[in-house]
Amino acid sequence: MSFNLENIISIRDFKKSDIEYILNLAEEMEPVARSEKVCHKKDGKLLGVMFYEPSTRTRLSFETAMKRLGGDVVGFNQKQGTSVQKGEVLYDTAQIISQYTDAIVLRHDMAGAARFVSQNVDVPVINAGDGPGQHPTQTLLDLYTMKRQFGDINNLKIAIVGDLKYGRTVHSLVYALAMFKVEIIFIAPTELQMPHEILEDLNKLNCTYKIESTLLDNIDDVDVIYMTRIQKERFPDPKEYKKVKGKYTLNAKNMQDKKAILMHPLPRVDEISFDVDKLDNAMYFKQAFNGVPVRMALLDSIIK
Repeated sequence: MSFNLENIISIRDFKKSDIEYILNLAEEMEPVARSEKVCHKKDGKLLGVMFYEPSTRTRLSFETAMKRLGGDVVGFNQKQGTSVQKGEVLYDTAQIISQYTDAIVLRHDMAGAARFVSQNVDVPVINAGDGPGQHPTQTLLDLYTMKRQFGDINNLKIAIVGDLKYGRTVHSLVYALAMFKVEIIFIAPTELQMPHEILEDLNKLNCTYKIESTLLDNIDDVDVIYMTRIQKERFPDPKEYKKVKGKYTLNAKNMQDKKAILMHPLPRVDEISFDVDKLDNAMYFKQAFNGVPVRMALLDSIIK
């Protein structure tokens, strides 16, 4: 098996074999991610991080991944204190960072920003989230979490819950899941359901799915519950956010008898109560750790 992508922009750029390659390599990287081994594969290499939106897990796991590989990191995690405040455009900032580093990780509030940068610089670019667009590396760590838990992704029944309209994590995830033999249940209010154009694509890909609006009635026989946050910052009208805030919540009482593992890309707000954290099927913190070996695998594959 080999990996031939030069940039990580959208999960739709991946073939199934590309996904399997990264998941297998991530498993090899896991002892290094856990400090059980030391790696020098990227000694002397620099990763540039450009984060125009807030991030904890994605940014820190990329930095951790690069340093676990023996490399180092430069860049910024907010616009304040950079020339962006002075009016510097994305193109110019990316040109500068590309002169200093061997690869760029970009998070931006505009869909398509990562692809734009990848077309205009000479180093590999990784999309760490572009507005309501894509979040391919989150998808890969989600798939890795499922594979590590069940041994295979095929034949899983997965409920995806919450903000399916604005959620870039689930937009990427469903395209990847469509490459496998799975059944998906989309659980969301009508105004936050999966965009019609994505559903049309899933139909063309012969992906099995159904649309529901109630939570507890639809998760008894699933293997994975993938909760998402209702994203206040994506709503153009605050009144619309208030209508759906707190629509879906899970606590220990309604989770303890469920066979499913519970996943969440984090951060959570009120959709998962803290008493769930101690349950064996609460998987979201392990899921967050899995971002390190997966992103190590990606960085190792594209930084030559």
